[in-house]
Amino acid sequence: MGKKLHILALPIAAAALALTAVPAQAADGYDRCPANYYCLFSGLDGTGDIVQIQSNTPDLAALNMADRAKSDWNRTGSTIHLYSEANYGGCSAVTVAGGKGNFYTPFRDFFNSVRVGGPNGPACETFATIKAQPTDSHG
Repeated sequence: MGKKLHILALPIAAAALALTAVPAQAADGYDRCPANYYCLFSGLDGTGDIVQIQSNTPDLAALNMADRAKSDWNRTGSTIHLYSEANYGGCSAVTVAGGKGNFYTPFRDFFNSVRVGGPNGPACETFATIKAQPTDSHG
């Protein structure tokens, strides 16, 4: 009787192992952005190419994201300052800590550098007459 139970247990154990060996689905959309990072996406709603940032980035061209970002997620505890020009030049908009979404239409394919924390740059005029400064990058 002991041999029969042992023989029966092997197929059951193999089936249980096969069920647990199913690979997990890869994250998609915004969920590709890890905790404690600021992420820019080349597509809307967190789609397309992704750039993951943890420190000041004076030129997004080095990451192939200059003038390409359409959405973002700020998973840091800091305000992110987005600049229209490389080396923190031009005007700026912000994404607050925890902010996530599509950029306003005028800000899509617009930003060229990113500063983590620190003071605000000059507000982009696009929304300066509509909202109080600093300009928010999305709603």
